[in-house]
Amino acid sequence: MHLPSAVRSSGRHRKARTPNPALRRAAVLAVTAPVAGAILSGPSAFAADKTTDKATGGTTTKAGVTELDAAEQKIADNLNTRSQDTRLGSTLSGVVIDAKSDKVVWGHDADTALMAASNTKLATSTAALTVLGPDHRLTTKVVYGDGTLTLVGGGDRTLTTDDLDALAKTAVAGLKSAGLTSVKVRIDDSLFPEPSLATGWNTGYYPDSVAPVRALVVDSHNVDDTSLDAGDVFAKLLAERGVTVDGTVTRGVVGKGDVPVATHTSDKLSTIVKQMLKVSDNDIAESLLRLTALGAGRSATFEDGTAVVRDVLTRYGISLDDFAMYDGSGLSRTTRIPARTIADIVDLAADPRHAQTLKYIIDGLPVSGEAGATLGPEFGRFDTADSSCAVGQVKAKTGTLTGAVALSGLTKAQDGRWKVFSFIENDSTAGPSDIKDALDGLAATVNGCWA
Repeated sequence: MHLPSAVRSSGRHRKARTPNPALRRAAVLAVTAPVAGAILSGPSAFAADKTTDKATGGTTTKAGVTELDAAEQKIADNLNTRSQDTRLGSTLSGVVIDAKSDKVVWGHDADTALMAASNTKLATSTAALTVLGPDHRLTTKVVYGDGTLTLVGGGDRTLTTDDLDALAKTAVAGLKSAGLTSVKVRIDDSLFPEPSLATGWNTGYYPDSVAPVRALVVDSHNVDDTSLDAGDVFAKLLAERGVTVDGTVTRGVVGKGDVPVATHTSDKLSTIVKQMLKVSDNDIAESLLRLTALGAGRSATFEDGTAVVRDVLTRYGISLDDFAMYDGSGLSRTTRIPARTIADIVDLAADPRHAQTLKYIIDGLPVSGEAGATLGPEFGRFDTADSSCAVGQVKAKTGTLTGAVALSGLTKAQDGRWKVFSFIENDSTAGPSDIKDALDGLAATVNGCWA
């Protein structure tokens, strides 16, 4: 049975904050949620008469009594044992939270910041949906001036050859109606300035795992210059439609006198976010980070993009203690995020008060055993004797780098209550498949099917 998108009836309360002008739109979007104004209101995440027990991860009253019921205690006891699995090494940050009560059921170094790998995309998605809005669309256009057609990139990493062909068809019709049979072709990708490579990216990451970030790309081609590549595809499509392309494709900036001749708009941002999370698309994540910066009135750079992410998370009441983020995808090896912060982001996205804006994050999380996503059988996930019982019962974001494996999401436990979890492992000497199997087992433990 697959998990529903509406996962619970109440969520974590967060302290009210006053938005700054750069995030005014974020606040406007937020207050249109099902409970108006709830986004930035209410008391702190933990009730005033409770403190977090850092040693056990439990929630403790003033009297020092840990408030775990029998079902929760079983989860905690099993995780205490299974988190010592040698496959997980000695560096693990983990936490389990009851989604309704916000009780910390279990924790292990939950505030220790580690490489979170692609779990970082959860932070990127939260900021993008908040600042830009779920209905936002990306625009790629063609303009004409002085004998030149310019293909203008809008940061759409989902642009396809068919989309370019539709642009070419419209452009050619306009040229022919004006009696023109030849044209120069130029690309304008100035929407995204340099640098195109993030701090902490190993040279082996690009262009295969992630392309240098540019505002124009076609068919997800991972090459060093995706913009010129897209321009070449566009020029070929023009030629196939009977227009002679003079010379090679060049790079430039649209002039004031250039006139629009064709436009393509992407799917809604909500759809793009879901696609990005399902398959953990690094390139989409990097484009979204820069577009989010633009939406907040800042420059489309790694630095400004990650600054906006921090601003948005802060205004939602997410703790950024020891939070260091350098890109949108999580490929940066200098990024450090605690499991508690990742769990709070999942908890936030699952809160029905923010469903209008953030539910697409939960919808986009891969489901355990779901083919075509990163928790699917083709990736060897949830296929061991310990974890196979949780197929279809867990929604979670994966994360994998050399030296870092993460799994964060939610599942309905055996007590019928939703639990949010985050497990981040660094520096284990075990093989990646073995580490992933161990983390899948921890998720199955939270679900309770591995009792």
